[in-house]
Formats: sequence, structure tokens, C-alpha cells
Amino acid sequence: MRRNIQMVFQDPYTSLNPRMTVGDIIGEPYEIHPEVAPKGSRRGRVQELLDVVGLNPEYINRYPHQFSGGQRQRIGIARGLALQPEIIVADEPVSALDVSVQAQVVNLLEKLQDEFGLSYVFIAHDLSIVRHISDRVGVMYLGRIVEIGTDSQIYEHPTHPYTQALLSAVPVPDPQARAHRERIILSGDVPSPANPPSGCRFRTRCWKAQDRCATEVPLLAVPEVFPSGPAAHPSACHFAAEKRVVPHVPPDETDRPGGLHKD
Repeated sequence: MRRNIQMVFQDPYTSLNPRMTVGDIIGEPYEIHPEVAPKGSRRGRVQELLDVVGLNPEYINRYPHQFSGGQRQRIGIARGLALQPEIIVADEPVSALDVSVQAQVVNLLEKLQDEFGLSYVFIAHDLSIVRHISDRVGVMYLGRIVEIGTDSQIYEHPTHPYTQALLSAVPVPDPQARAHRERIILSGDVPSPANPPSGCRFRTRCWKAQDRCATEVPLLAVPEVFPSGPAAHPSACHFAAEKRVVPHVPPDETDRPGGLHKD
């Protein structure tokens, strides 16, 4: 099982051993699983992986400090591919990179997915990147998935209040569109994960919260009022279908320098 599930870490600067060469870093999984690449073929296999992720195979004897952040992340991806896994867990793999480099790494991940038939568990806070790369999206709050569905279901028809608040916080570059959108401002602070609220974990910040939310944990299920259609996807909210007035402030108050930026 371990061989079939590999990891690409968030920080390319601290996830690579500075005392090991690129060849040793990428080839280290073969020490544990020698059946994948016998000793005589490891150097060639590592060079193939460097070429696959867009790096010069002759860099095999260089050290991590001789590479840029984007190149280091490519090395991390090559290490993740070494054992020919079925699933790669990518923990915010582009958050530490410049925007221009982020696009290159995301495009590389998509190319490798098509080439090797990979599945990704892609963890990120950047909603635009999540939508770009994901087929299915799960939204988490305090360690629990509160809504899950296809990218279009989540982004165009969100039913959980936390998802709706997240999407309303996405910056809108068009001033006219920004003036007509509803901006949801959540009250209070995020509770401690070590001591979460009873019942629904989001209830202390939710404008839909009622007495039931404090005593009953909502199940991640399709709301009964949505038997079909784009809104018919699992949501952990007792009142996912209820239309209630949401707290908001005018766009000129939230987008102006010195306005409300807490959430």
C-alpha cells in the first residue's frame, strides 16, 4: 500500500535533504523497494525521472541549493513518481512558489496525470487552482469535510454556509461585477481544533445556526429537498436548503483600503 501512495510536500526548500544529491534523493525509494529498480539500473531510472519532470538529466550530481524553488519542487515530484504510484498526495505543492512558477508546476502535474494515469489528492487554499486541477472537490472545516461534489457543483451551486462564505471572499477583478456580488462576512474566530464546538463545528460562525445545530452533528449527505440537479451533492448542514438573510457589508466597505479584511 505504501508504495502505491506517495507524497509531494508543501515546501520545496525544507522537504529535500541538503546533504544529498538529486540522484540520491530521487533514488532513495529504491533502497526500500529494490524490486522497482535493481542497483545497476537506478542511475538511468533517476535520469529518466529528471527528464520526465523537465530537468536536465545531467543535474543528477547537483545538490538542492543549486536549484530554484520551482526546480526543487520538480525534484520532489520526481521522487514521488519513483515507485510508480497510483495516488499522489500533493500538500499545497505550489503555495511556496511564485505565481508564474505555480502555473508551470500545475501544468506539469496535469501532464503527468495523463501520462501515468495518476490520481491526486490535491490539498490547497487557493480556490482558483483547486478548480483548475480538480475533478471532485471536498471543502473542510476544523478537520471535517463539510461539502463534496464536482468542481461545478461546489463553485456554482454551493449549499454549505462555509463554502458560500469562502467563495464570496474570492477577489473579483471587474469593478462592476464586484459592486453587485454578495460578500459574506463571518463573525467570531475559528474555534480550537483541540476543543471544537458541540454538534456542527461551524455553528459558532454560521448565520443559519439554530438550536439543533448545537446538539446534533450534521451528516455529510445529499439534502432531501435536492433530489436531483446541480445542488444534489453531499453537504453537512441541517439547513443547506434554507434561504435566510446573510450578514454582509457593501463592496465599497470590504474592498477599500482600511476596510474589513478579517476573513
